[in-house]
Amino acid sequence: MTLCRLHPLPYLADATAYFAQIKDAPGAVLLDSARPMATRGRYDLLSAWPLESLAPQAGEPGQTFIARLRAGLARLGTAQLPEGSDLPFAGGLIGYLAYDFGRRLERLPTGPGSDFHLPDAQLGLYDWALISDHQAERCWLMFHPSVPAIRERQLIERFERPSTLSTPGFQITQPFANEVEAPAYQAAFDQVQAYIRAGDTYQINLTRRFAGRCEGDPWAAYLALRAACPTPFSGFLRVDARTHILSHSPERFLHAADGAVETRPIKGTRPRREDPSEDAAQAAELLSSDKDRAENLMIVDLLRNDLGRACALGSVRVPALFALESYPNVHHLVSRVVGQLAPGKDPLDLLASSFPGGSVTGAPKIRAMQIIDELERSRRDIYCGSLLYLDVRGRMDSSIAIRTLLVQEGRIACWGGGAVVLDSEAEAEYQESLIKVNTLMRTLEAL
Repeated sequence: MTLCRLHPLPYLADATAYFAQIKDAPGAVLLDSARPMATRGRYDLLSAWPLESLAPQAGEPGQTFIARLRAGLARLGTAQLPEGSDLPFAGGLIGYLAYDFGRRLERLPTGPGSDFHLPDAQLGLYDWALISDHQAERCWLMFHPSVPAIRERQLIERFERPSTLSTPGFQITQPFANEVEAPAYQAAFDQVQAYIRAGDTYQINLTRRFAGRCEGDPWAAYLALRAACPTPFSGFLRVDARTHILSHSPERFLHAADGAVETRPIKGTRPRREDPSEDAAQAAELLSSDKDRAENLMIVDLLRNDLGRACALGSVRVPALFALESYPNVHHLVSRVVGQLAPGKDPLDLLASSFPGGSVTGAPKIRAMQIIDELERSRRDIYCGSLLYLDVRGRMDSSIAIRTLLVQEGRIACWGGGAVVLDSEAEAEYQESLIKVNTLMRTLEAL
């Protein structure tokens, strides 16, 4: 087995200084733990100039595209990291699946149209990466064995040179507008309740979009949002010269390493308060809420089923149920589901059997997605999709793309949502969908 080559770089607690040097390059991507402000993540992963860029073709079934991703990894070739290295990536795929990629995996309606033009998926095949290990306080350039020596030298020289880049500018030129006013939301909410009473579904994640106009460099917007709302599954992707994804997600979707699988669904939210005693009361209320615990448990059961389609019989377990995680703007209720891949299954099988994440659809999943298509006015695009990497060793990590913005040709949009169950209240759910993204919108409008 050939080994990747590692070249040490000066450790930076904040990896954005390294990424700023390549942010405008084709295929530039940063999977960001938001260190040092956020504390849960260990690694940052960034790269650019992929060998190939893979996107679904018109009418291509999801499983066919998954097979092309698997073939891309095979073309790059297997490799291992040097003994003793814990780095998560040895060359492979980095990119995203939009929520609408799910239409290629399941039989679903066409759904609402999109006024953005975003491929259902796009993953680059990368033979190098700059990886920050914040636990070991080391930064490394990782080169797959196939990287030519001249390309390796060029990348080393680029990142060893001191950066003299100026801070870019960004501004909102037309404030975010709520595209679903309260009466329209109430009507959709009432229809969800009717479906629940009829036994069609148990829970629907009902969302609404906020959209505005902007100008300037999306990277400046990302930096401002990163400072205001640091989360461990953040990411910045240059889809193309006119399209950027800015994600500040707190939620892991799927992680796989050495056959072990984990997912961490979030369901249950309370806003943070400035007063410590009021804030503690919000957290305590969330932890004791029968409604939020029931919502969370429904999604845990859904994910146990999804993981079971690719995991060994009897291996799927729930080691953590209803844990509290707190972020700058909200408290969340989080659970943990684990399993072991079945013989003959790989992380791409797991991804195909579980996408999109159940925490952002509802239960049962397919019926929930049909109802979402019926009731939501606009496509979700990247929202509720996933940012991910998968390397040639079969190591994968991915997010649920919530708290995520899409920027394209002077337009910007973000989405907020929440779970609707039988005992939900429309006004409370309507406000929750705003609370989740209000910090993002107000931060950008203040620039």
